[in-house]
Amino acid sequence: MIPTIAAVIALIAIVAVAAVYRHQCLLRDRARLMHDAIRHRDFSFRLPTKGLLFGERALQESLNDMGQEIQKLVAQGEVESWQRLTRVLTHEIMNATTPIRSISQAYLARSDIKGSPYEEGIRAIRDTSMGLAAFVDSYRKLTQLQEPVLKDIGLLAFCHTLPALCPQIRWNIEVPADLIIHADENLLRQVFINMAKNAAEASARTIGIRHVARTQNAKQHPSAFCKLQVSNDGHVIPDDVAREIFIPFFTTKPQGSGIGLSLSRQILMMQKFTLSLRERPISGYNVTFEIEDNRL
Repeated sequence: MIPTIAAVIALIAIVAVAAVYRHQCLLRDRARLMHDAIRHRDFSFRLPTKGLLFGERALQESLNDMGQEIQKLVAQGEVESWQRLTRVLTHEIMNATTPIRSISQAYLARSDIKGSPYEEGIRAIRDTSMGLAAFVDSYRKLTQLQEPVLKDIGLLAFCHTLPALCPQIRWNIEVPADLIIHADENLLRQVFINMAKNAAEASARTIGIRHVARTQNAKQHPSAFCKLQVSNDGHVIPDDVAREIFIPFFTTKPQGSGIGLSLSRQILMMQKFTLSLRERPISGYNVTFEIEDNRL
């Protein structure tokens, strides 16, 4: 009997040690995944909590939430940095181009220049300076946005006005009828125009808009806006491009200005929202952006 009991105890001990070892390996793998995500500046990680003890589960949930908060802070810091840079560049470029444009225009108006060999060269100088001035106007869009006028907007009614702005695309709208968003309607419409334009240029045929409610707030605020997923079936965005799409003037299109998404992010940030590219698109689409209320 005694050897049998000892064998059972030994077996239990071995199973317990194996279970503890397996659990520690699980925690080690989680730590490596989070380390790799942070190293690659991917703060959108959300690791599952299944199989964890209650304390470990609480810690993992906090880390998941912390990743999202870091992502918001990084996005805000990037926007503020680009704002400061564009203000400086706008000032310097305008100081350089304004006198060139005015002097060249004055020379072109002179009778001894018209028809002379110098006219073509001076006209090229003037046109180049005007092109730089137009480029500066793009910078100004990022630094001289109007202050948002916030009010409660019925999101479903607002979304139903969007198909008329881009009728060549089919719109799938899944938004509760009583959902309210506190935002500037005109600026919000500009964001959707930019996103629809980008989708159309990426050969998208369908745009989907779906609201995602937070479970913990659903009962207290059933009609409160939480997160909107805006998807399209256009070309897939490669990983190397996805890391750059919110940088002002970054574009992969020959005729693109590269300010649509960065401007949209800035517009939303002024209204306490965040705009991000979802790592994994919603099923049925190739690209998904998320607009989230940063006040919750």
